[in-house]
Amino acid sequence: MDTARGNCHAWAMPKNLRCLITAGPTREHLDPVRYLSNGSSGKMGYALAEAAAALGWTVELVSGPVSLATPKGVAVTRVVSAQEMYEASAARFADCDVFIAVAAVSDYRPKVRSTEKTKKNPGAFTLELEPTVDILKTLAKGKTPRQTVVGFAAETHDVEAYARRKLAEKNLDWIVANDVSRAGIGMDADDNAVVLLSRTGGRELFGPAPKRAVAAFILEHIFA
Repeated sequence: MDTARGNCHAWAMPKNLRCLITAGPTREHLDPVRYLSNGSSGKMGYALAEAAAALGWTVELVSGPVSLATPKGVAVTRVVSAQEMYEASAARFADCDVFIAVAAVSDYRPKVRSTEKTKKNPGAFTLELEPTVDILKTLAKGKTPRQTVVGFAAETHDVEAYARRKLAEKNLDWIVANDVSRAGIGMDADDNAVVLLSRTGGRELFGPAPKRAVAAFILEHIFA
């Protein structure tokens, strides 16, 4: 496959679609200073937003905290927590034709959030956690036949097995799986290598390649 392909305008793609994308990490605060999060840079989600906007789609991006400029032609809503990301996405989901959930959402949050900075004390510290909302599963449960829902699965082992399970359990049309244990690709990197799996059994490999090229590959194939 041509990993250098990047001219979105050359594709025979649907026009005038409304695309909703989540990107970046979430932060689940213990107190005003400390939080639980992950190493997501948001680069993959922002690359997809840029590529979708270049196709002439109406793109709404719900972004966790990242240090990236908003792509041209993209409307961005900035959030911090998983709950905020869910609420922003849920408010826009019914109107979208394509939902691409790229964000690395925290699975848990502190059960109690302190209003003041927690002081360091001698000895062990126990933190009680509770699950956050599963944004992708919750929204995909209510998708209509006209909607296409794409998820991401960042794994460190048994990548395709976990991705296929997620594809089925969360009622997705497509899932993009990548091995984040590989150096130089995936989370917080400029390049990615992915396996694109469909609910009908399709399987396509792409990369390693710059995330802009990966974004182009994903958008092309979900409507191939």
